[in-house]
Amino acid sequence: MSDDNVIKFGKAKKALNREAKEAQAEANRQKFGRTKAQKKLDQSVTSKRDQNLDDHKRDP
Repeated sequence: MSDDNVIKFGKAKKALNREAKEAQAEANRQKFGRTKAQKKLDQSVTSKRDQNLDDHKRDP
């Protein structure tokens, strides 16, 4: 019998865990790895959008 098609579950499990951790790390880099200017820009855009929504609300 050939050893070419033997799956070692320990190695496969570790490889899946590495891929999952790398995906999480990439998401964290995108979420937290931003400059102060980028954060301030996002904050100003959000506050402007919220203010615009509040301005267009009808009084009950």
